[in-house]
Order: sequence, then C-alpha cells, then structure tokens
Amino acid sequence: MGGRSPGRPIALGGAALLVAAAAHIGPAAGWLPGPRALLWPALDGRGDPGRVALTFDDGPDPDSTAHFLRVLDGLGARATFFLLGERLARHPELGRRIAAEGHELAVHGWRHERPWRPRPAADRREVARTAALVAEAAGRWPLWYRPPYGILTGGRWAAARAAGLRTVLWSAWGRDWTAEATAHGVRAEVARSLRGGGTVLLHDTDATSAPGSWRAALGALPGLIADCRARGLEVGRLRDHQTPLPPEWPRPGERID
Repeated sequence: MGGRSPGRPIALGGAALLVAAAAHIGPAAGWLPGPRALLWPALDGRGDPGRVALTFDDGPDPDSTAHFLRVLDGLGARATFFLLGERLARHPELGRRIAAEGHELAVHGWRHERPWRPRPAADRREVARTAALVAEAAGRWPLWYRPPYGILTGGRWAAARAAGLRTVLWSAWGRDWTAEATAHGVRAEVARSLRGGGTVLLHDTDATSAPGSWRAALGALPGLIADCRARGLEVGRLRDHQTPLPPEWPRPGERID
C-alpha cells in the first residue's frame, strides 16, 4: 500500500462531491433578497431609478393571460412575461399576441421544476429550446432568463449564458401565488419593498400556484401601477429598465425595435 491510507480515495471522492454540490447549488444563495440586493443588484432586477419593471411568470395561460393583457392595455402599461416552454409550445398564438401588444417575452425554463440534483446538459437543452420558441413568438431573441422558483444553480446559470441570456430575479413581489392572496394584500406587499429602479414579480396564471390566485394579482394591477406613477416612477418592460447584456445581442437577422 506504500503507506497510503485505504480511506484516502474515499475522502477525495467525498471532497469532489462536495465541490460539485457547491458549484451546483452555490448560486442559489442569490435567492436571498438582502444579500442579492447588496451583492448582485443586476440579479436583483435593479435598473433605472426613475422606472419600475413589471414582470409576470409561468404563462402563457389561455384562461387568464388575456385578462392581464386587457388591463395592462387599459392602463397604458407594458410588461415582461417570463414564459414556460411547455406552455408556450401548447399556446404559441398567445405568445405571439403578448408580443404583438408591445410586451416583452422572456425565458422561464421548459417546466416549473425545482433543481434538486445537477442536470447541466438537460438545463442547457431546455433553456435553449424555450429561448428558440420565445424568439419565434416574439420575432427577436429574448434577453432574459428567470429560473423557476427563483432558484439559480450553476447548471441553470451556465445554460442561460450559453443561450445568450441574462439572468434576473426580482426586487419586490406580491406573494400572489397563495390561496390566501387578495388584491389588497398583493398591492400592499409590493409597496412594502418596492423602490425606484426595482423589478416586480407577479404571476399571470395559477398553473403552478393556488387555483384562482391569479385574480388577486389582476385585481392589484390598477392600484399598484397608480402607486408607482404617483411616486413619479414609470412602469414598463425589463428591457427598458436594465441595460441588456451580453453585448453580442442582437443576433444577425433578428428584428430590432
């Protein structure tokens, strides 16, 4: 044995597993709003202090998304919709409608799953597949990626970079996914943490939330937007709020507006 401990290969293997686990889940620390705001302002959705970015997750949904489009149109506001690939594949016409009405389409992954184990190849494949569908619906390559549940792993981060997407979470949310959510409560929750330059997270569907919870977000929209405008903040899309990266965007042959 040459003096080598029989346990050493196992110890090294254990260390390698720890390193791999840290690389996988380490970026998830960005989910914590306090550290994220201080250490990663771009990931926190911080941008132009005179603006607020309004974003919606988990659609498109033929039962609810159209109601949000109607209200936003009546308020003269535009937003960014983070879409799930499997839902966009089933409802491509709704994705095209969102874009045609002046809203921005972004990538939320293929399915709404928690990343309990590393799957870098699948992450890369599914983010790229969703980005391609979003580009087809919008007529332009998307800028943004937001991981499901806001849980950012090493594999998800690398997948977004490989697809030419910038990862962004949020700086204020409405907790509009619960069965107890109300329009008043959603509006108050957003107001509690929103500042100029922030990004708001809401949901235009209950596909991954409590049944009917989308109605609370919809009911909160007029008051929420009025609150922002009363503070002199312009409400709009994420791409108007943050400087888009990486610099190679736009890609050749894609529409610019």
